[in-house]
Amino acid sequence: MYYETHGSGRPLILLHGGLGSGEMFGPVIPALAERHQVIAVDLQGHGRTADVDRPLDLGSMAADIAALIEHLGLDRPAVVGYSLGGGVALRTAADHPGLVSRLVAVSAHAWTEAVYEEMRAQQGQVTGAAAEFMKETPMYQLYQRVAPRPEDFPRLLDKIGEFMAQPFDVRDAIAGLQVPTMFVAGDADMAPPSHYVEVFKLLGGGLRDGGWMGEGRPEGGHALAILPGLTHYTIFASPLLAAVTLDFLARD
Repeated sequence: MYYETHGSGRPLILLHGGLGSGEMFGPVIPALAERHQVIAVDLQGHGRTADVDRPLDLGSMAADIAALIEHLGLDRPAVVGYSLGGGVALRTAADHPGLVSRLVAVSAHAWTEAVYEEMRAQQGQVTGAAAEFMKETPMYQLYQRVAPRPEDFPRLLDKIGEFMAQPFDVRDAIAGLQVPTMFVAGDADMAPPSHYVEVFKLLGGGLRDGGWMGEGRPEGGHALAILPGLTHYTIFASPLLAAVTLDFLARD
């Protein structure tokens, strides 16, 4: 599994979205690396990490991240993930809570139906057969430039399509989280802001006034951030994401 390390300080593992790589965080890594040792990972079959003979599965990829934490000897890093990487980050914190200090899940919806219907229809069309039509896209060009086996791009599309076709619901995992967690979304994301308000409620948030001293905030230090002017396709490179992430990670 390929990873790059930037900066120094308390460790932060950074997980990209589907069909991307750690490079997609390029605009925000310098800000994060001013305060943290940032470990930007390329997930299974993405970027410079070759695919293996298994489906794309959140649990398996979370086990990869747990193994990386132990391999590097990291002391309970924060885990920050976007979209697919947000799902992996969530499962890492849920399945391996002793290895994670804080979780930031960005543009990661919690159940299938939360995504707008027209987007679910588009996701249903993702297969290896679409590779030819994606040759002008940044995702294809990145893969061709860095992948150890560039010819595997149709296989990756097949696996991503199969992954998105699986109904899922991670409400129970969210409600059982044992680490301080922040959900972040754009105000025009793939799921509506109201969805992330419902997710925040699973963590005890949004149920009462926070109080003068924050005494009414959810137990566990959980938080929610809806970032203005951002979409699913711009949030991962926004300075606003870096700002709210650094603020949340600085809370102890």
